[in-house]
Amino acid sequence: MSKIIALVDGSVYSESVCDHAAWVALRKGSTVELLHVIGRREGSTSNLSGNIGLGARSKLMEELADLDAKKAKLSMEHGRAILEDAEKRIREDGVTEVVTRLRNGDLVEEMRKAEADADVVIVGKRGEAADFAKMHLGSNLERAVRASTKPVLVTTREFRPINKFMIAYDGSASAEKALKHVAQSKVFAGLECLLLFAGTDTEANRATLEKGKAELEKAGYTVDAQLRDEQPEVAIQEAIGTQGVDMLLMGAYRHSRFRNLFIGSTTSEMIRSCHLPMLLFR
Repeated sequence: MSKIIALVDGSVYSESVCDHAAWVALRKGSTVELLHVIGRREGSTSNLSGNIGLGARSKLMEELADLDAKKAKLSMEHGRAILEDAEKRIREDGVTEVVTRLRNGDLVEEMRKAEADADVVIVGKRGEAADFAKMHLGSNLERAVRASTKPVLVTTREFRPINKFMIAYDGSASAEKALKHVAQSKVFAGLECLLLFAGTDTEANRATLEKGKAELEKAGYTVDAQLRDEQPEVAIQEAIGTQGVDMLLMGAYRHSRFRNLFIGSTTSEMIRSCHLPMLLFR
């Protein structure tokens, strides 16, 4: 049986992560592995002993060590509670095969270990520490998407029924991964499909779009293939606003971090501004 990794942190997005994980699992026939990672900085205190005299330092060090132990225990209890709530929600959604894992360390490192035998990783758009007023993304989200070798489903704040999905398609390697994933997956079977190519209306681009359409139709999909002579961000947002799309599939982070320092990241901007769940492929 295939496996889905769902990252939960106790934020308001965790419920959405659970609901999206259940939706995928039920359509795919998968188990769900819930993963909560206690960061290395959680449950630890700063060492302030260098600021006091020698006579009091030993006593303070003992007190700090005791406080660290208590905070670590509390973090573990909090993590278990998060996993218990998440497991209950997914089981209530109808999934029977659910596993929970509580780990200490770096979230991305633990995710990479867990995803080795998984098909999809699911994560909330914003985490527990995100600044909602400024629309900041979760601090680990970009790292997770860049590091994962599996498709990553980034969830919105609330789960909504998914009846129509869109593939942002340009013939690139990551876009081809998205196309082949849909063609081979049970998750999208029976759903409406919009295949969108953003670019100049040329014979070559038309041929690329028709090739993608033909591959999906061969897999049993009814496909609405559209070519829009616009920038990808504009074309995608317009299609979302007018075509009744419920989920977006696209390639992610095709350029290096160095280049993104200068021109920004289309992927990060799309995640930030898009109000749909996004399935991203590297």
